[in-house]
Amino acid sequence: MAAPLPGVPRVSGTAAEPAGGSPRGAADSPCSLPRSPGGDPLPSPPDRRKQKDDNILEISSIPNPFPELCCSPFTSVLSASVLSKETSRKKQVIKVYSEDNTSRALEVPSDITARDVCQLLILKNHYIDDHSWTLFEQLTHTGLGRAIEDHELIMEVQSNWVMEEENKLYFRKNYAKYEFFKNPLSFFPDHMISFPSETHAAVSHSGILQMFLSSSTYPEIHGYLHAKEQGKKSWKKLYFLLRRSGLYFSTKGTSKEPRHLQFFCEFSNSDMYMSLTGKKISGAPTIYGFCFKPNKSGGTRDLKQLCADDEQSRTCWMTAIRLLKYGMQLYQNYMQPYQGRSGCSLLNITPMRSISENSLVAMDFSGHRSRIIDNPTEALSVAVEEGLVWRLYTDLSRGFIIKYLEKRLRDLFCSMDL
Repeated sequence: MAAPLPGVPRVSGTAAEPAGGSPRGAADSPCSLPRSPGGDPLPSPPDRRKQKDDNILEISSIPNPFPELCCSPFTSVLSASVLSKETSRKKQVIKVYSEDNTSRALEVPSDITARDVCQLLILKNHYIDDHSWTLFEQLTHTGLGRAIEDHELIMEVQSNWVMEEENKLYFRKNYAKYEFFKNPLSFFPDHMISFPSETHAAVSHSGILQMFLSSSTYPEIHGYLHAKEQGKKSWKKLYFLLRRSGLYFSTKGTSKEPRHLQFFCEFSNSDMYMSLTGKKISGAPTIYGFCFKPNKSGGTRDLKQLCADDEQSRTCWMTAIRLLKYGMQLYQNYMQPYQGRSGCSLLNITPMRSISENSLVAMDFSGHRSRIIDNPTEALSVAVEEGLVWRLYTDLSRGFIIKYLEKRLRDLFCSMDL
């Protein structure tokens, strides 16, 4: 039998008693508190780390000669907020199609806008940025499409898609995206627009846009449209009015009295699309169709479909609805490429050029006589074409030089063998 360890009482068959003769329940266990001679528990010893921190706080603050080398007490909070913001920007992959139906996959953050995607594709493809590149949303199942506004988030657009439908994003040019800011009278014909009664004088170009963008007054767009009856295949021609509160149609001819106006739709929770298939799917009376698709909708049964008699009428309605829905956001999107440049006004916005560039003109030497190109669009297309031709010429020249060097080396080796 092994000898007991020194200092440890011998344990028999019953429970061993402590050295002081106290019962088992009063024995000191590793978790029991120390007691005073009177039996009361002694207070726990003070935490030295806490006492040390208290002593530090009690010391009067001394000016730090190098504040930039010292961490602020809010550094951890700011770092945490920045880290959480960075980690929240998850990357996702989107597929964008070009005009020739070739696609390109892009890994983009979840908060990327349509303008940012366009800028990214312009850089990757080495395109000329003339501020007309646009992302288009095409719903292949319903034959609808629309130009995505520059400020819209791409992930929010795709979140409204149905999984079974093969919807696509297209990257193409849209020269008429903000053309109504330059020439509003061509978009709003006189027979389709009326102004408030307090507006007596003739409204200028800038006055029309200011009325559209203001929150107090808003022009009224009116005219006939063909509307598809809900749940039916038939269409009915009605007199519609566009007001700030939404789109209405008259139940009695062209009457504008409130008792004859019936609400058709509003635009805050829906997107406007243009019909790409004409009469094929919807059976519309004309090819100038457009509709309103509610966000998170169940399908084509929730579409509110309309049809105009001509392209000018459809353009007027769709442009006015864009201005009504987005307001000043459209103007900010239009002005964003020109921010920081002086001389930009509402209707006279031209890129500023240096003095040396003002002496340069675009020339065309393709014919028998040279001529000056006055049209900026034609000059841009000629510049792109010449760039492609020069690139092709450079590639051919490089290939000719390589073949010439190969021939010289071959002749040199043949002469050495001889």
